[in-house]
Amino acid sequence: MEQRRGENRPESWGVSHGIAGTLLGEMALCAKKRPPEEERRARANDREYNERFQYASNCIKTSKYNILTFLPVNLFEQFQEVANTYFLFLLILQLIPQISSLSWFTTIVPLVLVLTITAVKDATDDYFRHKSDNQVNNRQSQVLINGILQQEQWMNVCVGDIIKLENNQFVAADLLLLSSSEPHGLCYIETAELDGETNMKVRQAIPVTSELGDISKLAKFDGEVICEPPNNKLDKFSGTLYWKENKFPLSNQNMLLRGCVLRNTEWCFGLVIFAGPDTKLMQNSGRTKFKRTSIDRLMNTLVLWIFGFLVCMGVILAIGNAIWEHEVGTRFQVYLPWDEAVDSAFFSGFLSFWSYIIILNTVVPISLYVSVEVIRLGHSYFINWDKKMFCMKKRTPAEARTTTLNEELGQVEYIFSDKTGTLTQNIMVFNKCSINGRSYGDVFDVLGHKAELGERPEPVNFSFNPLADKKFLFWDPTLLEAVKMGDPHTHEFFRLLSLCHTVMSEEKNEGELYYKAQSPDEGALVTAARNFGFVFRSRTPKTITVHEMGTAITYQLLAILDFNNIRKRMSVIVRNPEGKIRLYCKGADTILLDRLHHSTQELLNTTTDHLNEYAGEGLRTLVLAYKDLDEEYYEEWAERRLQASLAQDSREDRLASVYEEVESDMLLLGATAIEDKLQQGVPETIALLTLANIKIWVLTGDKQETAVNIGYSCKMLTDDMTEVFIVTGHTVLEVREELRKAREKMMDSSRTVGNGFTYQEKLSSSKLTSVLEAVAGEYALVINGHSLAHALEADMELEFLETACACKAVICCRVTPLQKAQVVELVKKYKKAVTLAIGDGANDVSMIKTAHIGVGISGQEGIQAVLASDYSFSQFKFLQRLLLVHGRWSYLRMCKFLCYFFYKNFAFTMVHFWFGFFCGFSAQTVYDQYFITLYNIVYTSLPVLAMGVFDQDVPEQRSMEYPKLYEPGQLNLLFNKREFFICIAQGIYTSVLMFFIPYGAFAEATRDDGTQLADYQSFAVTVATSLVIVVSVQIGLDTGYWTAINHFFIWGSLAVYFAILFAMHSNGLFDMFPNQFRFVGNAQNTLAQPTVWLTIVLTTVVCIMPVVAFRFLRLNLKPDLSDTVRYTQLVRKKQKAQHRCMRRVGRTGSRRSGYAFSHQEGFGELIMSGKNMRLSSLALSGFTTRSSSSWIESLRRKKSDSASSPSGGADKPLKG
Repeated sequence: MEQRRGENRPESWGVSHGIAGTLLGEMALCAKKRPPEEERRARANDREYNERFQYASNCIKTSKYNILTFLPVNLFEQFQEVANTYFLFLLILQLIPQISSLSWFTTIVPLVLVLTITAVKDATDDYFRHKSDNQVNNRQSQVLINGILQQEQWMNVCVGDIIKLENNQFVAADLLLLSSSEPHGLCYIETAELDGETNMKVRQAIPVTSELGDISKLAKFDGEVICEPPNNKLDKFSGTLYWKENKFPLSNQNMLLRGCVLRNTEWCFGLVIFAGPDTKLMQNSGRTKFKRTSIDRLMNTLVLWIFGFLVCMGVILAIGNAIWEHEVGTRFQVYLPWDEAVDSAFFSGFLSFWSYIIILNTVVPISLYVSVEVIRLGHSYFINWDKKMFCMKKRTPAEARTTTLNEELGQVEYIFSDKTGTLTQNIMVFNKCSINGRSYGDVFDVLGHKAELGERPEPVNFSFNPLADKKFLFWDPTLLEAVKMGDPHTHEFFRLLSLCHTVMSEEKNEGELYYKAQSPDEGALVTAARNFGFVFRSRTPKTITVHEMGTAITYQLLAILDFNNIRKRMSVIVRNPEGKIRLYCKGADTILLDRLHHSTQELLNTTTDHLNEYAGEGLRTLVLAYKDLDEEYYEEWAERRLQASLAQDSREDRLASVYEEVESDMLLLGATAIEDKLQQGVPETIALLTLANIKIWVLTGDKQETAVNIGYSCKMLTDDMTEVFIVTGHTVLEVREELRKAREKMMDSSRTVGNGFTYQEKLSSSKLTSVLEAVAGEYALVINGHSLAHALEADMELEFLETACACKAVICCRVTPLQKAQVVELVKKYKKAVTLAIGDGANDVSMIKTAHIGVGISGQEGIQAVLASDYSFSQFKFLQRLLLVHGRWSYLRMCKFLCYFFYKNFAFTMVHFWFGFFCGFSAQTVYDQYFITLYNIVYTSLPVLAMGVFDQDVPEQRSMEYPKLYEPGQLNLLFNKREFFICIAQGIYTSVLMFFIPYGAFAEATRDDGTQLADYQSFAVTVATSLVIVVSVQIGLDTGYWTAINHFFIWGSLAVYFAILFAMHSNGLFDMFPNQFRFVGNAQNTLAQPTVWLTIVLTTVVCIMPVVAFRFLRLNLKPDLSDTVRYTQLVRKKQKAQHRCMRRVGRTGSRRSGYAFSHQEGFGELIMSGKNMRLSSLALSGFTTRSSSSWIESLRRKKSDSASSPSGGADKPLKG
């Protein structure tokens, strides 16, 4: 049998087996990493043979640690972070007695705290991964071993095993379906875990194995499968079954993938092809690319700068120490000797350098990174808890699926959106049709005028049809009359709709039909045929039963020529009861109209007019055609199709060629028009985001007319626009010329800026992009997929980007998923702007993953987009709240947090620097070590966290009402290098006063009893108390939105400071730890002196008053827009002004629209194998008249002028 079967195998059979045998020894030695497979071979019921290839077992492992490896591996991972390594280095320095001026616990306590918190989080996550792995691996499965069905755990299932599945069981591995309890080897599965779709799908065994229903036959089955190696393509499988000296082609429709659930099928048997990590489910579970925000990248740069500043301070103080020891210290050797290891002033300076590195390291405390993550987590919960982003209809809340990108939501400049299901509802309604040159669907009044929806009479009555869908509505009674009168063209039209599809029908009760369609388009068309008397009732792999006007007719299904994204059409070939063979085809007009017989030219012209009319109304269109085939031609064609399906290589191309041949010279029947309504609130959302200076690009697979019409419907395109450029060139030269003309028109219409100066004179030194983006007037760009393919080529992408970025709106039509990602990548590559991609389907996943921020809409196309996204919700209108409220607040809070954090730590740390000049550069600290340890962990941590989590400048209503408030985030105004240096300067200023005011005051001060006040510990208490009070008052000034939590944390932290201070200087602690707490009663004695409190008050006033004065002057002389909004709000409260009316801008223009076929490939082969928020007037009025916003405009112009042009900045790093 072995030899006989080998006769039909490819020549590489023996060669590859020889190679496999040669490599067996090496593979046994290095089994940790198997060489990549070129093909998979699996023989049924032969474990010994299959084990030779060392295929992966069915045990899955998603966990990272075990009990023994957790500690070392987790610590190793954590110390991959530069910050953790930096603090570990400091800890090691502090353990060296010669240079340590601080106790080791000042660093180890916060470091261990951070490491522990992270380790607990990682351990918890891994525990749940272990739990999930064990649950999956220990599931039971029935495996055929030695002719007997035995219960085995999933982890013990091997490649080549035959396993039995029962109804509602999960599929254990990727299986080749051999047989099932259903006729013709059919079985039904649910693939929600794979692609998020809950509708059932059908799979079918190949005919030769579908009869292997009993155990004895399956035990003797020794067929061998040669197929593609493991990969992550869920919708494709190519292989061949060799059995009984024959070979049988295998496709994805014969496969049951791990993660599916068997439904409505009593049992089935399958052959394991891929197991464990080789299954397509596990192959698709790779890690998503980690995204970082622009603030993260800036922080990393700033931390390096601070470290450089720290080294400079260390060098200055070390040089000072060496000079002081050489000039002064040598005179005190008798009672202040050097340490034993120190033999020179130079070496003393060297040790002093490391000591000061330890002391001054708090300029970048480890608590910074922990606090940032806590704040981001809080912001994520606010998004999850937002009831205004909760969809009651679907019971779906908004979800922040990542915690690292929240502040970047406040910096978005470009939004890339899908159309179908994102801007529209993806719920299809059969609206109009054209049959034999006559259009149906419009209703006319007695005067012959088209009636609007609200003026229409009752819908068509389908009571004649007991099988009609009661939810279906149609308004034109003339179409039903044509059907009842027996018009042959109308009957053929609906016959095509009832036959040419891949819908599955389920009849739970007599007359209660439920259609399960893979796309909403198909469901709408079959339902329309059903209501008009052509009811698709049931199907088998070889037949389709239709009730035509009450009469059951069964058609023999000869072939299904399946849909795919290249063909953009599908066909069926059927034989009617009279024996006549006919091909029915439906597809995109751009494809089908070229395949019609020349005799239909007159009808074609009329139908094309109807298509344009439907497109102008925003309807999705399909063209229907048919062709009669004679028996002899069909038999010859069917043989060629069979040979193409058995081809080992280029199978799909050969089939496409065969299909192309038969789908020619067809006769036109008519066209359908389906309505896909806009989602609620889309026009208002787009208008609001546009006012926030966010550019919206629509990337869709729909035809140009459809996309343009939707653009007008949702107010992306308006009739007030200067011009809408449409690029439709088929060659590189045509596309380049069209883009050039568009740029020239934009430049010509805005040639003169004013005072006689042209753009070239005024902006002679600026880049072209800056000029284009400053042109007057509003423009839009519409580009087709074939033109976009040329525009994205390396030598033209910059021209395309320059033109597109100068337009207010961009619509890309007929684009592939890859092109969507390429467009997003192009903007990311050349523009210093944050991008956001939003979509709802699997075709949007690449775009969502490419953009800085990905948003998934849980809609009608499953949850693939949601699973790949960073944020998700159910309706497009929630995007305005996500960006203008949550995004803007997150950015504001994070910026204020960082500014304050760097300020308070420089104010705290730089006091040591000034003190060094007065202590002989001896690395003596100003504060005691407990204050240094607790300053960032206890005394100042909670107030800044409260500000970072809860602060807001204006209420959420004002954020939506004044979208211009969003622009500071786009311009990165609130935290940048300039703001950082201002914070540092303020911190250094505060540290100077914090040290020198108490130093000067203590120089001549005395206590109440006349003794000298100036001693080291009293000075330390005074400076520390001044510092805590100053930074607490400062955060009070920085807080714009006070809550009970802010009050509690700020004043509570002050209270905790004094409680700990008095406790550390108490008798109780001294009695317990006399070596650690030596200064008994010092705090009480120091703070009892009026001089000390006068010093503290003076220090606080001098530190804070310049800040108050500066902010007062800025508020009065140059307020920003948020200041103006807050003032307006106060005036409104006082005057109780009447709320301004809200209005909606109506659309008067008209454009075209058209077809999109939301369909997937494979169903045909399977079956044949046998198988408002409205805008307030304030929001719409614009803000150009407000002086407070003019500074934003000027900054934006500066940014545009200085931004690197695409034509010259390709090699420059970009801000994310």
